[in-house]
Amino acid sequence: MVDLDALRTRWLRTLLSVREGTRHPDPDVYADALLRRWQEPQRHYHTLTHLAAVLDHVDTLQAYADDPDAVRLAAWFHDAVYLPDRSENEERSAALAERALPEAGVPERTTAEVARLVRLTVTHDPADDDRNGQVLCDADLAILASAPSVYAAYTAAVREEYHFVPNDAFRAGRAAVLRQLLDLPRLFRTPHGAERWEATARYNLRGELELLSS
Repeated sequence: MVDLDALRTRWLRTLLSVREGTRHPDPDVYADALLRRWQEPQRHYHTLTHLAAVLDHVDTLQAYADDPDAVRLAAWFHDAVYLPDRSENEERSAALAERALPEAGVPERTTAEVARLVRLTVTHDPADDDRNGQVLCDADLAILASAPSVYAAYTAAVREEYHFVPNDAFRAGRAAVLRQLLDLPRLFRTPHGAERWEATARYNLRGELELLSS
């Protein structure tokens, strides 16, 4: 069970570190709105557990980021809009950040960076000099390097989110996603991710692809 109070504290700490000026709305209003989104009933993998895990991984990787707090804000927003039957979730999540963050007191340059990072999660393919993007994408993909039982639970949760898709169509679509990931020169761009997660993630991906193809 995810500790909601702990998540609110993390949100408050990050927001206060980037705010400019003194007169702004209550930060808890934004935390509660985001937390409600992350608890919507259509979610089975993209839940508070995923949010907390991504934030934890950002903390692990923060030394590689140019602006760790912008990456943390991007983690909060990266799946804030999530409807499994829609293809524009990342764009709508980025647009939500562009509306909410200035109102919450976040400066324009940070808001723009957060929105850029959220949009980057469409491809998970940051440029070689995009340190913030590398941290967010590595944090988001770290689940791929999980232990077998955790990885199995992850794949089951993803299937549950797409329960409305027939089995053959889901297998084909999921296999295409796995091949796209495996075709990347590197899944993880930070030194930590490359050393600790790359080999295990590729093993898990290849194993899942084999199951889908059998």
